[in-house]
Amino acid sequence: MLTGPEPEPAPASEDLLRRLAPQVLGALVGRYGHFDAAEDAVQEALLAAARQWPEEGRPANPRGWLIRVASRRLTDQLRSEDARRRREETAAALTPRDEFVAPPPGEGRAPTEDDTLALLFLCCRAELPPAGRIALTLRAVGGLTTAEIARALLVPEATMAQRISRAKRRVKASGAPFGIRPDGTDDTHGTGPEAAEDRAARLADVLHVLYLIFNEGYTATSGSVLQRADLAAEAIRLTRTVHVRLPADGEVAGLLALMLLTDARRTARTTPDGDLIPLAEQDRTRWDRAAIAEGVALVSDALTHAPLGPYQLRAAIAAVHDEAASDEDTDWAEILALYELLIRLVPGPVERLGHAVAVAMVHGPWRALALLADLDEDERLAGHHRLEAVRAHLLEMAGERAAARAAYAKAASLTLSVPERRYLRFRAARLAE
Repeated sequence: MLTGPEPEPAPASEDLLRRLAPQVLGALVGRYGHFDAAEDAVQEALLAAARQWPEEGRPANPRGWLIRVASRRLTDQLRSEDARRRREETAAALTPRDEFVAPPPGEGRAPTEDDTLALLFLCCRAELPPAGRIALTLRAVGGLTTAEIARALLVPEATMAQRISRAKRRVKASGAPFGIRPDGTDDTHGTGPEAAEDRAARLADVLHVLYLIFNEGYTATSGSVLQRADLAAEAIRLTRTVHVRLPADGEVAGLLALMLLTDARRTARTTPDGDLIPLAEQDRTRWDRAAIAEGVALVSDALTHAPLGPYQLRAAIAAVHDEAASDEDTDWAEILALYELLIRLVPGPVERLGHAVAVAMVHGPWRALALLADLDEDERLAGHHRLEAVRAHLLEMAGERAAARAAYAKAASLTLSVPERRYLRFRAARLAE
């Protein structure tokens, strides 16, 4: 975290501001509440930083600077709103006036490391529908744009914008408190079976959101770079924080293991020019062996002591890949067995697509291509490049060069990621030779 003095002032960077935005928002919501107004204030502070830091230099404590500026904007906004409401003599005032005043310097609740985690659970409140929880958390905590979230969740951008707006309104109307229990959840639902069920559902949504944030960081859905290392690192940090709070939860451990085992390959995934290198062709000596060892230990322990869950199975699949000395040594039979278990628990299109690849590696491409026929009818994958990319790979395995070339070209036309598009076009061109 960039809180200490820096040798030289540096210009505002988009990556830094993206990483700090959820921390600043968490600090403001924790101090003042007013989720929607706090988010507006944070956006104004980010714009101010983008204008001022390149000219005046980056402050020694960027996070503290953003919190101060956003706090001033928020308190000004709330005072103005309060004055307007009082002038109109409305009975619908937001909160008592004394809550609008910012604490004097040195007083009030200081921002803590738990602010972002508390924000994470606030966005996953039971009052919100599951889709709204995920979308709002990706926006507020992950720092993703509405378009990025829409692509990650396979829904139209306009639908996603409406979903996020509705979620913000629901959070504002709920008046939800901001804080974290020792067990890692919030303290708003008490005890008992229903409360435990709600917390379990909330935790499941939190883990799903963290998984989506990590995926966007590991393979960006759009843009000129394949990876956003800061976003993946933030997802790992948040998941590690949840794991510290809930060390016995097998799915939390499984998700952390999955992230570590996947991120361990990051430096080997691209050439110096940023071109994509597929898993089968990566230099495995460049993989992070410490991260692999930690991930394997986490998932091995979870599989031994906790009820079986999807993240543990995904992590186990990643572990089989990471522990193979070469692509030829990969135990595809074990991977297929793990996928068989996974699609029983989560029969989603992405899981079934991975299962089809494993089927091809064990039983041949034609059996896998038959499985893709069912996925063609799944609206969640309609127009998505991943389905066409897998189809192209299977057709190439089957020796159908012309059909594979067409599928690679179609996949390239569908992706918004420049490195993925270059790679898919390269594969298509190679088949034309």
